[in-house]
Amino acid sequence: MLSSAGLHTGGGPDEAVAAESFDAADQAPSSGFIHLDVVQALHTLLVELGADLDGLIGEAGFDPRLFDGSSKFVSFTALGRLIALAAERTRCAHLGLLVGQRTTLASLGLLGLLLRNSASLRDALRALEAHLCVRNRGAVVSLAVHDDIAVLSYALHEPEAEGAALQSERALATVINVLRALCGVEWAPLEVLLPRSAPPDVTPYSAFFHAPVRFDQETAALVLPTELLQQRIAGADPAERLKVEDRIHQLEVAQTSTLTDEVRENLQTAVTRQRCKVEKVARLRLVNRRTFSRQLRAEGTSFKQLSNEAQFRVAKHLLADTCMAIGHISVALDFSEPAAFTHAFRRWSGLTPSAWRQANRVETKRDENRGDPRLRRRRDIGCSGPHFGATAVSGQQ
Repeated sequence: MLSSAGLHTGGGPDEAVAAESFDAADQAPSSGFIHLDVVQALHTLLVELGADLDGLIGEAGFDPRLFDGSSKFVSFTALGRLIALAAERTRCAHLGLLVGQRTTLASLGLLGLLLRNSASLRDALRALEAHLCVRNRGAVVSLAVHDDIAVLSYALHEPEAEGAALQSERALATVINVLRALCGVEWAPLEVLLPRSAPPDVTPYSAFFHAPVRFDQETAALVLPTELLQQRIAGADPAERLKVEDRIHQLEVAQTSTLTDEVRENLQTAVTRQRCKVEKVARLRLVNRRTFSRQLRAEGTSFKQLSNEAQFRVAKHLLADTCMAIGHISVALDFSEPAAFTHAFRRWSGLTPSAWRQANRVETKRDENRGDPRLRRRRDIGCSGPHFGATAVSGQQ
C-alpha cells in the first residue's frame, strides 16, 4: 500500500528514511499560502494538454520560475487565478478535478506520513482537520459526525476569489485519493457536494468519484458512512506517528498567526453551519466572551465585523458560482428570512443579491472583462479533445 500511495518520494523502501528527509527540509506556509507540492500535478497536466504554460503563469501574476523548484510555497488566491485561466484556455470545465485526481498522499509531505500512520480512519481525518495548516493555509477542513453519516467539508479562506470552485473540486479529488490510499482503491463516498454550477458534461465527476455528485451546494464536502471511521489503517506505525506528530508540532509553533487570522479561518467552516456565534468561537479559544472581544479590539476588529465578512464572502461565492436560489442562500447563511439577507447584502455591497449576481455571474464577468485577464473569472464550458473525457479521468485513479 505504501508504494501505491506514493509516500516514498525518493523511491527508497524505508518509510523512516523518507520521514527523516522531510524533517530536514519541510517548512510550513504562512497565512494565505499553499505548499507547491500539493498542486505540482497542475504543471504536468498543462504540459500534457499543450497549454501555453509560460503565458498562463505570467498572466496569473507568477514568477516564470514557478515550477522550477526555487520556491516551496505559492499564494492560494493566485493559484486559483492560474487554474481559472488554464481552465478557460484549455476549454476544460473540470480542470480542478483533473489536477486533484493526480495528487497523491506523498504531496502532503509530513501530513501524509501522519495520516498513513494513524491508527484508524477517524484518527487520520481528525489529523487532517487539525494539521492541514502545515501544507495549506488557504483553506480549512472540518469533520462533522451525525449518527450514521460523517461529512468532511473543505472551506476556502477566500471563497469569493477567482477559481474558488475549481480549487474546491481539486481538494475533494485529492482527499478521495488519500482515502483510497488508506482504505483501498475501490473505496467511494456516499455523496460528493460541490459549490459550483454543473458543467455541460458531468461524466468525469461520476467516473472519478464513483458516487452521486450534487452541484449547486453551499459547501464542498464528502459524505461518508460513519462506520468507515472505525476502519483500522493497515501497516500504521505508532512510533512513526509520534515522531511525525512531534515534527508537525514544531512547524506549527513556528507559524505566525494573529487572533484575527484564526477567527477568520474558523468562521469559514462555521458560516454555513449556523455556528457563527461569538460564545462558541470564544470557547474554542478557552477564554470568556469579554476577553475574546478585547483581544480582537486590540487587533483593530470585532467578531461582528469578521462574521459579516465571512457571510459576505460566502454569499458572493454562492451567487457567482452556483445557481442556488437566493432564499436557499439566505437559509444557508442563517438569516431569519430572505428579506434580512437582502438588507444585509445591500449594506455590504450597495446592491441587492439579485443585482450583484446579474453583474457577477461567471459568464457576465467574462464578457465584460474579456480584455483584462486580471479581472476575468473562469466560465463553465465543455472540454474539447480526447484528453478531457471520462476515460482520461478514470484512468488516473
